[in-house]
Amino acid sequence: MSAILEMRGISKAFTGVKALSEVNLTVQPAEIHAVVGENGAGKSTLMKVLSGVYPHGSYEGEIFYEGQERHFRTVNDSEALGIIIIHQELALIPLMSIAENIFLGNAPAKFGIIDQSEVFERSRALLRKVGLKENPDTLITSLGVGKQQLVEIAKALSKEVRLLILDEPTASLNESDSNALLDLLMEFRAQGISSILISHKLNEISRVADRITVLRDGKTVATMDCHAGVVEEDEIIRKMVDRDLESRFPKREPKIGETIFAVKDWTVFHPQHTHRKVVRNVDFAVRAGEIVGIAGLMGAGRTEFAMSIFGRSWGHNISGSAWIKGQPVTLSSVPAAIAAGLAYVTEDRKQLGLLLDEDIRKNITLANLAGVSHHRVLDDVEELRVANSYRDRMRIRSSSIYQETGKLSGGNQQKVVLSKWLFSNPQVLFLDEPTRGIDVGAKYEIYSIINDLADSGKGVVMISSEMPELLGICDRIMVMNEGMFVGEFSREEASQEKIMRAIMRKETVQ
Repeated sequence: MSAILEMRGISKAFTGVKALSEVNLTVQPAEIHAVVGENGAGKSTLMKVLSGVYPHGSYEGEIFYEGQERHFRTVNDSEALGIIIIHQELALIPLMSIAENIFLGNAPAKFGIIDQSEVFERSRALLRKVGLKENPDTLITSLGVGKQQLVEIAKALSKEVRLLILDEPTASLNESDSNALLDLLMEFRAQGISSILISHKLNEISRVADRITVLRDGKTVATMDCHAGVVEEDEIIRKMVDRDLESRFPKREPKIGETIFAVKDWTVFHPQHTHRKVVRNVDFAVRAGEIVGIAGLMGAGRTEFAMSIFGRSWGHNISGSAWIKGQPVTLSSVPAAIAAGLAYVTEDRKQLGLLLDEDIRKNITLANLAGVSHHRVLDDVEELRVANSYRDRMRIRSSSIYQETGKLSGGNQQKVVLSKWLFSNPQVLFLDEPTRGIDVGAKYEIYSIINDLADSGKGVVMISSEMPELLGICDRIMVMNEGMFVGEFSREEASQEKIMRAIMRKETVQ
C-alpha cells in the first residue's frame, strides 16, 4: 500500500535555532497516526510545514502527497488537496452562526450570491455526520468547547478532507466529549480518511492510533506500530524524554498544619443570567502544607468557584465569608485578594494568564510590581534579577528573559504563569488545570513545583479534569457537581470509581 503522505528530511530553523532536523513522517491511507513529544519537540512546527503555514522554501526537505512531490506556498494550497489542520486554539468566530463558520470563505453561491438554502442544507448534513443536533443558525458563542470542536471538524469535512490534522483536540474537553471525538476519528478511518493526531494524553493515543511517531528535540526518534503488539505508555515516555520517570508523580511526605484559608456559605450567581445560582452555599477549607484537589465534570462550577474567590473576578451577587489564618478577609477585588495572600493560575494561560507579546521578564513581575520598585519607580536592575532568578529556579527554557512569551512552548509558558504568582508570595494558590496541553516531562516538573509549595507551608488548591493527576498528587479530593461539593476523600480512600460515583449520585459521600 502506497503512503498518502511522506515527509522526508524536513529541517526548519528560526533565527539560528533548529526547530526541526531531518524529520521523517509517513502516513498510510485510512490510518490514525499519532505524533507525540515534549513541548518544543517540533510537532506543531512540522504540521505547519505540512499545511503551508511555513511555505515551501522556508524549510529543507521534501513532501510527497498522494505520490507526488508538493510545494505548498499557502494554507489554501494544502486545503485544495484535502489536507486540513485544526489547531488547538479553535479558529471559529463566536458571534457568527454554525453554518456561517462552516462555510466561511467557502460558501456555495449562484451568480456570485451566497446560496443560503444550500448552505443550511449542507450544514445540517455535515452536523449529522459529526453527531451534532444543533440548528445551523445557532451562534458559536452559545456552544460548549466540545461542540465547537465538532463544528471545526464539520468545517474540515466541508472542504472534502482526506488528511485531517488535529493538534491537541481533546485538551479542553471532558472525558465524555473526548471519547465522542475519538470515536468520530475511528469512523473517519473506516470511511478512508487519514488523521494525524497530536496529543499529550497517551491513554487516548493508545486507544485509537495505528502507529505512533515520537519526536524529541526536533528529530524523529521512533515510529511504533500499535498492531505489532501492545505499546506501553512507559515506553512512549522514555522515548519522548530520553530518561526514565520512576513515577508519573514525584514522591512527597505531606506535613499538614492548621487551616490556612476557609470560606463559609459561599454563593455565586451567573453574571448574565442573574437568577441562576452557579455556586451554592459552599463551605471549603485548605490547610497549610496541603494540596486539595477539586474534581468534577465540565460545568460543575469549579472554575467559577475559584474565580469568584479570587477578587470576585467572575460572578454576580457573591456572598459568604472568608478567612486566612483565622482572620476575616475581604476579597472584593483582585488587588484585595492578592494583598490578602491569594493567587489564581487560570486555566486559559494564553488569554487570561499572560501578555504573550511581552517578554518573560515583564510577565514574571506583573502581579507584584511593588516588589521590583522603589518609591513607586520601577527598578530595572531588580526586575532583571528577579526574572533571572525565577527563570533558573523554574527551569524555563528560553534564549533569555527578553524572549517573547508567546514564542515559548506550552510547558514553559505555564512555568512563567506560575513564576508570576509565586513572586506575589501567596499564602494560598489556586491552580486551574495547571498541566493542560503540556507533555509528561513538563508535567513532572510542575508537579515537583506544586509539592515544593506545599512543603513550604502554602495551601494549594488544584482543579483538574484528569482524575489520575488528582489521585497522584493531592492529599484530599473534593468533588463538585452543580455548584455544590458532593463528596470528599482522603488520599488513601480516593479512587476514580468513588469520585465518579459521587458525581453521579449528586449527594454528599461520607
